[in-house]
Amino acid sequence: MFSFRTTPLEDQLDKALREGKVGCFCTQNCWDTARGRYMYDLFRERGNLAVVFSPRETELTPGTNHIAFTAEGLQGLDAVVVEIQDAGARYFNYTKDVFMLMEALAAMETAPALYVVDHINPAGRIVEGSVPAGKPEPHTPKVAHRHGLTLGELCVLYSAEIGARFPLHIISALASDATRQLLPWTIAPASDIPGMFTCPMYSGGGLWNNTTVTPAIGTARPYEYFGAPFIRHSRLDILPAPQGVLMRPCSFTPAAGRYEGQACNGWQIMLQPGAQYHSLLHTLQLMRYLGDRYPAFERTEGFSAKIADARMEAYLDGEITYQDLQEHVKAEEQKWIRKAKRFTLYEDQPYRIK
Repeated sequence: MFSFRTTPLEDQLDKALREGKVGCFCTQNCWDTARGRYMYDLFRERGNLAVVFSPRETELTPGTNHIAFTAEGLQGLDAVVVEIQDAGARYFNYTKDVFMLMEALAAMETAPALYVVDHINPAGRIVEGSVPAGKPEPHTPKVAHRHGLTLGELCVLYSAEIGARFPLHIISALASDATRQLLPWTIAPASDIPGMFTCPMYSGGGLWNNTTVTPAIGTARPYEYFGAPFIRHSRLDILPAPQGVLMRPCSFTPAAGRYEGQACNGWQIMLQPGAQYHSLLHTLQLMRYLGDRYPAFERTEGFSAKIADARMEAYLDGEITYQDLQEHVKAEEQKWIRKAKRFTLYEDQPYRIK
């Protein structure tokens, strides 16, 4: 059973939500601006809140990037209500936790109904990259690197992929003031997704996490900055940069993550107003540039599973040209958009940068 609902969560008349045992699966983004409360407070006030699944540490603690739950903790619930803010790329851990939740519900003999309070995608409807070739990372649907969908749309797609039979209900992102009007980066989705420019840079920048270069995790501007202790600036450096993008040499010392407490040299990616930025393609160019110049630059464990595209890795290995890579990505994005349109719930549609 599937439904797409255009009235707010508190107006839903389902018996499971009004009288049943409710579990809430959420992050700090479930704040209701109109009523000055969190989503789970609705059920606490009704007296039917059974459990809250949420990150265990403070909301901006580096490294706190998963929502823990157990299959036993789902037993006896009548409904699970999900409200997080997706970041627009298929690597985002909280979203992968939602898919792991869906897998657990699909394995239950009698599963509670799943309600997803949808939010606007902060990375927009732009699509980048390809659908994973072969088996994707665990708890990851077969979507492009930057997918252009909302969390609700992703859940509809993943439900179909895993053959789920539990009831799935999506509460529209346009149903309430908080989800319709509050800019999706106003409350940081995670410690490493702090602001307006982060999500458009995450589809490529997230790949740095599986290399010996840090995307400045543990600083105020992750994914806008990247670097490593082994990088040495030179006035002869001419980094690849698409139109509308400036590259500023800089230094930083991460307070967490890779190279914690170590001085790193690198660059800041600066977008000029109106620039159409393809983070994935630019990041691959930067990785090849560094790989050609620094023996210490390496792709580490998990990189191949994360990028899940042999042609992209062939480019990084110097086996194909950048033009070949562009043509491959263009074809893959067009294929993904055709598939994605079958799962969209809103008038605006995913599109690629031309």
